[in-house]
Amino acid sequence: MRRFPLLVLALLPVLSPALAAQDKSSTAGDPSSRVARIGLLSGGVSFQPSGDTAWSAATLNYPMTMGDRIYADRGARAELQVGAVTVRAGDLADLTLTDLTDQLLQLGLTQGTIRLSVYQLDPGDSIEVDTPHGAMTVLEPGEYRIDAPPDDSAMTVSVADGRLQWTAGGVAQEVPAGQAIRVSGINPIQVASVAPPAPDAFDRWSDGRDAALKSSPSAKYVSRDIPGYEELDAAGSWRLDPVYGPVWFPGTVPPGWAPYRYGHWVWIEPWGWTWVEGERWGFAPFHYGRWAYLRGSWGWLPGPVVTRPCYAPALVVFVNGSSFGAQAWFPLGPDEPYYPWYHHDADYARRVNVTNLRRVTDPDRFTNVAYIDRIPYRNRGPGLTAVPTSGFEGRGPVAGRMLREPAQRFATAPVAPHPLVVPGTVSAAGGFPRPRPSTGHRPTWVTAPPPRTAHPVVPSQPLVVRREVPTPKPATAPVLITRRTPPPPSVPFPQRQKAMQPGDGRPLEPQQIDNLRAGRPAGPRREAAPAQPTRPGAQGQRGAPQRGTPQQGQRPAQRPEGRRRP
Repeated sequence: MRRFPLLVLALLPVLSPALAAQDKSSTAGDPSSRVARIGLLSGGVSFQPSGDTAWSAATLNYPMTMGDRIYADRGARAELQVGAVTVRAGDLADLTLTDLTDQLLQLGLTQGTIRLSVYQLDPGDSIEVDTPHGAMTVLEPGEYRIDAPPDDSAMTVSVADGRLQWTAGGVAQEVPAGQAIRVSGINPIQVASVAPPAPDAFDRWSDGRDAALKSSPSAKYVSRDIPGYEELDAAGSWRLDPVYGPVWFPGTVPPGWAPYRYGHWVWIEPWGWTWVEGERWGFAPFHYGRWAYLRGSWGWLPGPVVTRPCYAPALVVFVNGSSFGAQAWFPLGPDEPYYPWYHHDADYARRVNVTNLRRVTDPDRFTNVAYIDRIPYRNRGPGLTAVPTSGFEGRGPVAGRMLREPAQRFATAPVAPHPLVVPGTVSAAGGFPRPRPSTGHRPTWVTAPPPRTAHPVVPSQPLVVRREVPTPKPATAPVLITRRTPPPPSVPFPQRQKAMQPGDGRPLEPQQIDNLRAGRPAGPRREAAPAQPTRPGAQGQRGAPQRGTPQQGQRPAQRPEGRRRP
């Protein structure tokens, strides 16, 4: 264990270029390195994916991304974990994840109660909560609570620790620790300082959740930016392996358990096919790090403890079983490269691998793809899961739909870059159907002018602010005030589905989405999948190193930017 910190220090020169590339991801059109994990559900919580109008029951461990929306019934609670930020929703909260990038978390609160626990706020990062009465910008780590009654009456914003800024109508007001403001009205808006409300059951519950995160033993081995790391404490144990360093082994699992077998596939853009594991602890080990079959047991190998590790939808290798009507996959093993099948650039390909692998000596091998079916994947035998193509989509664990045929049938099947399945409405819905909750339409946003003045707020002299931003007419949806213009709305899923190529199984590219948004045909793909055509005899004897196979410390045979067409 004393040698492990030295290994991390030795990796810093390799990690630095990949981590520095994070700032460029939003301009390069890369997926964000962050998602919001649905980490806790209590009572009735509904979910509405971006670009959809139907509602479903929220699902534990579901990765939320920009445009997704949740609603908590009275008495219900939900928790969203976004790196070093936890958002907890309480009574009648109608919350939209407006935007989520490597540096921005933007939320839209139409009504209800939420609490933000911000454990760390790095330079350049921004957290904003937009409401009908103004936009709240978090300025420091701390604890923040917003209560917005559904009847559009006065909203209360309280700061237990930290500091935030309220903005509306060209006016900004800072709220320091230990203070609160009450905001009422739409136009004009009245702001007054009030005594902070006494802590209630929602605050005490949130404080208990924060304490569990801060005291988690797993934080010694896993980055605190990885959602769900604290769930590992009670569900398994850590052991020090002489080769791989810290390895986490799950505790009680059913016979025949293997990674990526006791969950199901969903469709979440921009990644496309995404794995949702059924166990409560099943988030961090299925979107970060690697799995290894060690001495008859499955163990999870986290990547190096770095700031802002990069999320992946599923760290698996797919096997093409289409010739006999099946889809199959197995977990990536130690040191094995992950080649994304969705839109990304070279910096993202390096980052999603380097932040999830401990021993990296040649990061360039992640950007130039040779023949992925010639890598001697070590988990193909013990970890392969296969289901009929007709059963690939489904909400229950795929273990109940597994093919029980001999593994030899899949042993010679070629590796595929992604599932060869176009998603249906079941996979894109997010969960089991649920009746429409008692809330309104999706909100719309109006961008407030930059704040020109900052006024002190005193209890006896309420501040009256004109919005200076007209309410859109007709006002058929709640209107939220924002400082940062949100991204354009998602193209409805039926339009995206219609534009996908049969049997392709990849999400549309950014240019295709832009074409649909502009009312034009999506047009052809411009990027090739990461797998290159297999040459005759390239498959070879599996398990033995092949010519051109990327070994540890060895650069593979490459062709420039192999995943793109000329």
